[in-house]
Amino acid sequence: MAHDGNDEFLTFFASEFRELRRLGFLLTGDWGEAEELAQEAMVRTFAAWEQVRHYQQPAGFARKVLLNRHRSLLRRAVVEARHALRAEPNQAQQPAFSGDELVLWQALRQLPTRQCHAIVLRFCLDLPEAEAARQLGVAAGTVKSLVHRGLRRLRAQLGPEYDRTPSPDSTTTSPSTRGARQ
Repeated sequence: MAHDGNDEFLTFFASEFRELRRLGFLLTGDWGEAEELAQEAMVRTFAAWEQVRHYQQPAGFARKVLLNRHRSLLRRAVVEARHALRAEPNQAQQPAFSGDELVLWQALRQLPTRQCHAIVLRFCLDLPEAEAARQLGVAAGTVKSLVHRGLRRLRAQLGPEYDRTPSPDSTTTSPSTRGARQ
């Protein structure tokens, strides 16, 4: 029976690791850190696999582990920064994005962490508000608020040329803005 669980986990790993790594990159901007976050999320998911395998969405458990680990690393970085006498310049990797994708990625990195997490979960991973709320450990209304404030900041940073919001006299709502208004 344990062998069946291992095979099931290997299938899960093969189907979910890439998305976890992508989420890690969207949060950190560094493929090395993203890889480590995804690996750690998978290790912790495997450790709890006998229970997690029965969940309706085991990938949600792995994403939550990754998000929690990222928050933990951010807290640690803040403490280390307070105690560092001299900080060496951080040479963050630039993504292989171009044009609008690069501009959006750079703007996302300027957002507060919780707003960035909410927007990435809602729009990059296309999760419904309820699932994003579960992943972040907050109420659905908090996700709405975080997304609303984050989108407002993004619009202010990016300017009108990147605003895809329809004009007030428009009667239809595009799919890309419909999620932002929910």
